Amino acid sequence: MDVASPTRVAIVDDNRQFGEALGVLLELEPKLAVVATLEDGEAAIEFAARETADVYLVDFRLPDMNGAEATAVILSRSPDSRVIALSAAAAQPEIEAVLAAGAVACLSKDRDLDTLVATIREAARSAATIEP
Repeated sequence: MDVASPTRVAIVDDNRQFGEALGVLLELEPKLAVVATLEDGEAAIEFAARETADVYLVDFRLPDMNGAEATAVILSRSPDSRVIALSAAAAQPEIEAVLAAGAVACLSKDRDLDTLVATIREAARSAATIEP
């Protein structure tokens, strides 16, 4: 990623209000640009095939597939992107599955915005898994 360019973020969450509200908050952050707000895994996969996002924020539970499935296909279409999984309540097997699929971090949806922004910035800089 070019240091002068903003980090391009795509939000994938079946709760439209949550995705849009998160997008508004992230747009207020310097050097972050929300390039898509998508409501299911298939839309995210289609987006990844034709557009570019540096970081995808992917819900663990989507209406058409789980977060691990969506992560694996997104990264196969956009291997330079990073995925951060978001969940209201994820069990350990779900966390392990999404990390095995290539996500670099998992965060609870109730984490503060500063933590989310810092995690997005770190994910954009590094391919390494980010410790919770």
